[in-house]
Amino acid sequence: MALLLQLRTVSGLRGRADRIAKAAFRGLSFYTRVLENCEDEARFDETFRWPVASNIDGNEILEIQVFNYSKVFTNRLIGTFRMVLQKVVEEGQVEVTDTLIDDNNSAIQTSISIEIRYQALDGTVGTWNDKEFLETPSVHSEGDGRYPLETDSLLSGHRQGSDISPGKSNQQSAERSFRSKGKEKMKEHKDGTHEAGKGVFSAMKLGKTRPSKDDHRKQDEPAVLEAEDLDRKAMRQACGLEPDTISLASVTAVTTNVSNKRSKPDIKMEPSAGRPMDYQVSITIIEARQLVGLNMDPVVCVEVGEEKKYTSMKESTNCPYYNEYFVFDFHVPPDVMFDKIIKLSVIHSKNLLRSGTLVGSFKMDVGTVYTQPEHQFYHKWAILSDPEDLTAGLKGYLKCDIAVVGKGDNIKTPHKANETDEDDIEGNLLLPDGVPPERQWARFYIKIYRAEGLPRMNTSIMANVKKALIGENKDLVDPYVQVVFAGQKGKTSVQKSSYEPLWNEQIVFTEMFPPLCKRIKIQIRDSDKVNDVAIGTHFIDLRKISNEGDKGFLPTFGPAWVNMYGSTRNYTLMDEHQELNEGLGEGVSFRARLLMSLAVEILDTTNPEINSSTEVQVEQATSVADNCTGKMEEFFLFGAFLEATMIDRKIGDKPINFEVTIGNYGNQIDGVTKPMLRRKKEGGDGEEEESELLQNSSEDEGDEDGELVSVSSSQPVKPLVTDRNYFHLPYFEKKPCIYIKSWWQDQRRRLYNANIMDKIADKLEEGLNDVQEMIKTEKPHPERRLRGVLEELSSGCLRFVTLADKDQHHSSRTRLDRERLKSCMRELENMGQQATTLRSQVKKNTMKDKLKLVQNFLQKLRFLADEPQHTIPDIFIWMMSNNKRIAYARVPSKDILYSIVDEEMGKDCAKVKTLFLKLPGKRGFGPAGWTVQAKMEMYLWLGLNKQRKDFLSGLPCGFEEKKTTRGQNLPSFPPISLLYTKKQVFQLRAHMYQARSLFAADSSGLSDPFARVFFISQSQCTEVLNETLCPTWDQLLVFDNVELYGEAHEMRDDPPIIVIEIYDQDTVGKADFMGRTFAKPVVKMSDEHYCPPRFPPQLEYYQIYRGNSTAGDLLAAFELLQIGPGGKSDLPPIDGPTDMDRGPILPVPLGIRPVLSKYRVEILFWGLRDLKRVNLAQVDRPRVDIECAGKGVQSSLIQNYKKNPNFSTLVKWFEVDLPENELLHPPLNIRVVDCRAFGRYTLVGSHAVSSLRKFIYRPPDKKAQYWNMTGEIVVNMEPEVPIKKMETMVKLEANSDAVVKVDVSEEEKEKKKKKKKGGGGGGGEEVEEEEPDESMLDWWSKYFASIETMKEQLRQQEAAAAEAEEKEDMEIAEGSKGQGKNKEKSKAPKEDKKKKQQSPPELPEKKNKQKIDELKVFNKELETEFDNFEDWLHTFNLLRGKIGDNDDNATEEERIVGRFKGSMCVYKVPLPDDITKEAGYDPSFGMFQGIPSNDPINVLVRVYIVRATDLHPADINGKADPYIAIKLGKTDIKDKENYISKQLNPVFGKSFDIEATFPMESMLTVAVYDWDLVGTDDLIGETKIDLENRFYSKHRATCGVSQTYSIHGYNTWRDPMKPSQILSKLCKEGKVDGPHFGPGGRVKVANRVFTGPTEIEDENGQKKQTDEHLALTVLRHWEDIPRAGCKLVPEHVETRPLLNPDKPGIEQGRLEMWVDMFPMDMPAPGPAIDISPRKPKKYELRVIVWNTDEVILEDDDYFTGEKSSDIFVRGWLKGQQEDKQDTDVHYHSLTGEGNFNWRYIFPFDYLMAEERIVISKKESMFSWDETEYKIPARLTLQVWDADHFSADDFLGAIELDLNRFPRGAKTSKQCSLEMVTNEAELPMVSIFKQKRVKGWWPFVARDENDELEITGKVEAELHLLTAEEAEKSPAGLARNEPDPLEKPNRPDTSFIWFLNPLKSIKYLICTRYKWLIIKIVLALLLLIMIALFLYSMPGYMVKKLLGA
Repeated sequence: MALLLQLRTVSGLRGRADRIAKAAFRGLSFYTRVLENCEDEARFDETFRWPVASNIDGNEILEIQVFNYSKVFTNRLIGTFRMVLQKVVEEGQVEVTDTLIDDNNSAIQTSISIEIRYQALDGTVGTWNDKEFLETPSVHSEGDGRYPLETDSLLSGHRQGSDISPGKSNQQSAERSFRSKGKEKMKEHKDGTHEAGKGVFSAMKLGKTRPSKDDHRKQDEPAVLEAEDLDRKAMRQACGLEPDTISLASVTAVTTNVSNKRSKPDIKMEPSAGRPMDYQVSITIIEARQLVGLNMDPVVCVEVGEEKKYTSMKESTNCPYYNEYFVFDFHVPPDVMFDKIIKLSVIHSKNLLRSGTLVGSFKMDVGTVYTQPEHQFYHKWAILSDPEDLTAGLKGYLKCDIAVVGKGDNIKTPHKANETDEDDIEGNLLLPDGVPPERQWARFYIKIYRAEGLPRMNTSIMANVKKALIGENKDLVDPYVQVVFAGQKGKTSVQKSSYEPLWNEQIVFTEMFPPLCKRIKIQIRDSDKVNDVAIGTHFIDLRKISNEGDKGFLPTFGPAWVNMYGSTRNYTLMDEHQELNEGLGEGVSFRARLLMSLAVEILDTTNPEINSSTEVQVEQATSVADNCTGKMEEFFLFGAFLEATMIDRKIGDKPINFEVTIGNYGNQIDGVTKPMLRRKKEGGDGEEEESELLQNSSEDEGDEDGELVSVSSSQPVKPLVTDRNYFHLPYFEKKPCIYIKSWWQDQRRRLYNANIMDKIADKLEEGLNDVQEMIKTEKPHPERRLRGVLEELSSGCLRFVTLADKDQHHSSRTRLDRERLKSCMRELENMGQQATTLRSQVKKNTMKDKLKLVQNFLQKLRFLADEPQHTIPDIFIWMMSNNKRIAYARVPSKDILYSIVDEEMGKDCAKVKTLFLKLPGKRGFGPAGWTVQAKMEMYLWLGLNKQRKDFLSGLPCGFEEKKTTRGQNLPSFPPISLLYTKKQVFQLRAHMYQARSLFAADSSGLSDPFARVFFISQSQCTEVLNETLCPTWDQLLVFDNVELYGEAHEMRDDPPIIVIEIYDQDTVGKADFMGRTFAKPVVKMSDEHYCPPRFPPQLEYYQIYRGNSTAGDLLAAFELLQIGPGGKSDLPPIDGPTDMDRGPILPVPLGIRPVLSKYRVEILFWGLRDLKRVNLAQVDRPRVDIECAGKGVQSSLIQNYKKNPNFSTLVKWFEVDLPENELLHPPLNIRVVDCRAFGRYTLVGSHAVSSLRKFIYRPPDKKAQYWNMTGEIVVNMEPEVPIKKMETMVKLEANSDAVVKVDVSEEEKEKKKKKKKGGGGGGGEEVEEEEPDESMLDWWSKYFASIETMKEQLRQQEAAAAEAEEKEDMEIAEGSKGQGKNKEKSKAPKEDKKKKQQSPPELPEKKNKQKIDELKVFNKELETEFDNFEDWLHTFNLLRGKIGDNDDNATEEERIVGRFKGSMCVYKVPLPDDITKEAGYDPSFGMFQGIPSNDPINVLVRVYIVRATDLHPADINGKADPYIAIKLGKTDIKDKENYISKQLNPVFGKSFDIEATFPMESMLTVAVYDWDLVGTDDLIGETKIDLENRFYSKHRATCGVSQTYSIHGYNTWRDPMKPSQILSKLCKEGKVDGPHFGPGGRVKVANRVFTGPTEIEDENGQKKQTDEHLALTVLRHWEDIPRAGCKLVPEHVETRPLLNPDKPGIEQGRLEMWVDMFPMDMPAPGPAIDISPRKPKKYELRVIVWNTDEVILEDDDYFTGEKSSDIFVRGWLKGQQEDKQDTDVHYHSLTGEGNFNWRYIFPFDYLMAEERIVISKKESMFSWDETEYKIPARLTLQVWDADHFSADDFLGAIELDLNRFPRGAKTSKQCSLEMVTNEAELPMVSIFKQKRVKGWWPFVARDENDELEITGKVEAELHLLTAEEAEKSPAGLARNEPDPLEKPNRPDTSFIWFLNPLKSIKYLICTRYKWLIIKIVLALLLLIMIALFLYSMPGYMVKKLLGA
């Protein structure tokens, strides 16, 4: 149902102008192309199509407007034509010629000629001939014999990209009419008779669309590609000509092919999955808290995959502190790595004999960690739970760091936040964002129903014997299914001998929800007595089958089939591709499909019936109905092989054929187990063998019973030779075809939705590439293009919502289908709105950020488009030689699936696709995978058999079909080959100009490249250029008589692709492959003129790929010229500069080669460094050769490299012709050769400077020379608030006027201090608090203060970034409904938390508190901050040797053979005068004025090593014994005796002085080694610093400029030169006027004035006048000085990563250090600063336990039965359990009161700055030396009940952190549980401040329900003394002398029963033994009775007998 408009001509136009027309109907408008320079008639000849969803009403209006087009201004309207569609509706087709009307509705002379056709839904309009569709018509006689089969709808395909029809789309209704077998034609159709020979082609730009150009061109009419068309590919939007919508990528690049018959080839060849890589998982276990259990001895077990490691055991504590570091190294493929499970479990009382009991564990997969920012969780708390007991709550928390590093990832250690933040456990849980902290237990039910299509898995010899003997015919496979999830495995039963096993079982996993494991692995395995092998593997990604949003759904899946792929199906004993079946790498063949489903149920753990085990269970499940997965439909797959070229020569000698398979259909060699479908349409018994496949064809054929046999492979053909490397198959005019029928459940809707999203994503990706290309090539207005991209995105999203909404009420839609559809529609609707909002925010300056956001959209779309429930299996195309499978291509079925709705159609359906066949599995890794096995041009179509009528419509036209002759020769048979009658002859011209940054293929580090160009079945080579990585071939290759089959005009829009391969020529052996790229030629038909804008074509860069990695660029242009009837004489002449010396080689012609102009290149030769040996010989006399575009210069020879590696002549130059366009500049090559005797020389290494841009000198604009201005600028020197270190300096313009004071009053400092505290530690305890006086301050005070500042800055940046992001989200969200609200809610609690942290209790104001001077702590290397110090001296790495074939393993590091130091400057000749006329200009230095001399210079190098962090453990115990080794030139210092035992975070605090001579000794290596008692010491990691660049840098990195100038104390000025001397020197060197010191603390430099203080205090407090402060102020703001200014290096500490050459790319720890350098010819510097580590201070903590109260009573008294306890109190300082001290026992406390008066004494060493206790002890009896531990200062007090015979009972405990613990309550009554649970609100005290504290504290323990409860209270007094004080006033332990405590007054309760016997007896009788006594009395009575009876019985009887 559609309305078609053909706009033919507009005539009677006035004047000459560019014309454009716009047609609008129902709000959707289309634009035509622009016709340039039309005079009176504009021939548009374009067709537009509006798909309409509701019938057109007779009074609707179609409007056409004609404009004069202008590139700059808005288009001017010429006139409008409006037409009421009544007649069209009645007749269905109308031709009209009519005049236009202007704005005033009056007619004008211009007239328009159109034809309109309308085809209604009900088929009322237009009668169509049924047969047309089913028979293939014979070739029509008229015109050029085009087939009427071409339907318009297919061809006008994607025009406008967003055909949004108002109202409902037409799909449903259309489908309905299909089902009713209605053959009313769904397609508009040009009558064959009506307009012969005008096919309609929309130009489709590989996923981009544009209005069809030159659609109905007559054969003789020239096709003019209008000017600017290169830029304006995309006038396809309703908004038309806004520049936003225009694509600017080039016409010729493949990525932007203009086509609707070809789809885009994929350049990257090599499968990257499945290749092993290096990974390192590092886990630090810091501590555990709140472990459930009494008095335990916990150990933590860390398990990654199969490996386990244990921490040490901590005794009797519920909150052990470990701080132990573990590293696991792996070398496995990424998929395997990310599925490994990390399991942390806490085990109680494990020892050698017993395995201990599990307290709780935590699991997460490695992938989850890897997807975190920075690939790590840092200082997070893992929640422990017990998998055995689901009903129990949490079992404690474990604090840890987990990081996963792959090769090349570098992990930044985040700044360590304050301890207080981390103690907030709930806020720092070890969970990814978005996972709720309270995870629940859930059951995962995975139901396995059945499988089909399994391959045979065991040899058939036995089977044949059996069959012969007993006649039993068995299936040769015994399958079962294994499911692996979260580290647990479950298996179904084994079904013996079945290719179609039925299980109907469910596997149940119990796991926390949401699980922290992303994938479920489902594997069909073959059970075998020897070993079970995988048949196929499928992974289900939980993120794709669930949605966590508020409208989300739990994971659900199926019942649906999943297809499994793996190795080829033929059975071999040793399958080389077995890994593919394990799910590693891309499967190369269909293996089986499995019907399964998945459901999740959240458990209600309160329910008592629940089975609380988490073991995997396997149960029976009910089977599902056959049709639950969809109705069986017959699908038809058609393929035509149009070309097979580039066949590898190894297989070229035998005949080759191709086989296409879909599932097992079509697989003739090894597919036939039995066909998949037993449920035959006629209800057959399904027992026939092969003929099963040969089903009746679909209903189309009516009753004629012709069998349609599938033809799935081409005939074997012997290949012909193309050239030395490749062969081709002779598919010339005859193209073989294949077709396969197959039966699958009809779930096309899933694929359709995926296709729509894929197309939106493709379009978006292409738009983004365009935008990036524009930014890269600096084209104007990339932001407009981005706006256009966003517009397309939003219309695409809306289109999806309308299309996907036509819900088909399939019985077979699963819950996942419904939920996914809902969530996709929500997401896309949302995305569309966000895109619209974003579009309005895209400005030039916000471009980059917005681009990132749009990239996120792209990822999201790709994620959504991936359909988890499979339907039709992928199609495999195999190249077979000799019945062996050689190479394959895999095409996803959705890409070639047909739909009548354009958007839903697969992107390659009915298109010619270029496929590159590759080797299967591991064979395709490395170089083997880079070479093409074959290049195929293939046409594919897959759809329902009943929609088959259009299957040929996308082929290039001009063929006849050849059919098999069978039976009645039914007309509807598909052809087995196509015979092309139309043939066009072309000439291809390949203009190969140059390539750059190629790959080094020879051992010299260079290559001898040549390019080979392939087109159809021809190939040609350029010449070989020796020894270069940047060849400029400048060569034209001409391919004559290229024959292409098909219609001429198709070729124009749609030429085949050209493949260009670059090789390295070797003297022996074959050439090495170096890379490949594709291109599309620009086509000129014989009737077009060779004139702008399309011709001559422009040179363009094509990216060269080698495997998956890029390997350079090719600069070339390609044109394809049709050879007309006049032969070659009509072609444009090849006129190039004919240079005789190149012989037959044609250069690139003039119009195409770049325009050149003269440049001068000046080279600064400084020196060579670190040259390695060449062929075992040392380099002695090196020279550097520079070459650029064929010209070059040589440096002077270095006479003796060992003595002086610098050059004697510094500057040389050469002139060269370079292109005006800087993007086309050739690279500059640097080669170092070693001159040997007898005039020989060898290449040492080379370097290619790929871009000269940064070296191009652009003379400054006269207008911008602002430093010549007069007028003073007073620079604002307000010192920044120490926290807000974000550069607050304002860059002032030359003529502005701002005067500001710089003096800071004490009060301000005070305020700042306060501010700083606010952000700092909780309660504002800061280092400075403790150390108020100057003498106490040392370098470390400065360091720790600076670290605080750095953290604060980082936190602020993060906060600022987060805020900005939030703001952005808000803006975007506001555009899309009111989503702002819920965001606000979630933000609020966070904010409150922040506020709490930031307002600590105000401390009493301390006046005149001095500020600590700080230094700058860089958390990276200094080089990254200062651009490698390459401000004028650059370092170029010289490379040599091949790049390894295995591109993972050869790092660039290994190929570096040395470094060249120098620089270059490129400028157009002549140079402007003002430079050469400047004072002091030395012409011999050219542009390099004022560079220092490069003679050797002696320097004192002073290296300060502060500390190392996170070192990689080197010993078995997970620790290391690090020491420092420093190497500089010949000096080698190993500080071995000062190693630090068992420490991964050692504080070295050392400085080393080394004398060195630059340039010979300029590379400083600082290494950290691990000391070993036996054997050699191991290198942990090292870092290298180039001191020379630092020394000569303008940033003055010799000695950092400190913040303030002082001459004594901890902050003494270190530099031998005072600030004023430095300043004068800088001014002199930079030719800056100044410094002029003036009165009142002012100094003027150039035209900037700085103000500041002018007094200084010496040691004795005397003040004197000085200019140094002022000078320092200028130095700290040197970057503001015009022209000469740059940032000077401040006093600093840099953090350098330590690397180990054996583990390239993985950081082994970090080193904090800095280097000072002092030239020896200057005054000597003072002594080095003392940075030796602070010694811990000795303290003594005296704890007096006075009393306890309300202790719970445990024992019952034996006599009196009263509850009592024998109380004693135990205490220790954390970490010193072995030094625990106990009070005496207070026996028989009846009330829980105990009196002790007992003193503990704990001596300890304490580091104030780090708030840690330092203890040294031997780890075990075998340890060599003591290990130093740093642990938090925590005092533990426990209350116990003493028992004489059994173990004592633990009653309760409290742990006090001595730095911040709650103040004790005044009385026992006020002491409550709050003091433990609610610490945040309570006032905290620090014993180090208070010195003495007394009060009551609660003892707590956990009851049965895991709740905390008070179990007693203790009154204690804590008294802290320094060691000296303790010596002065000693005190005794317990109650001993000196200073004894009095004995406690205890009520004596132990002998109560003596004093009060009656009471005791009463108790004993009445209460305790009452019943016992009664029982005894009764028993006695009974006994007496029996005794009496026995006694009296005989006498009585005698009496009776005798009758007496």
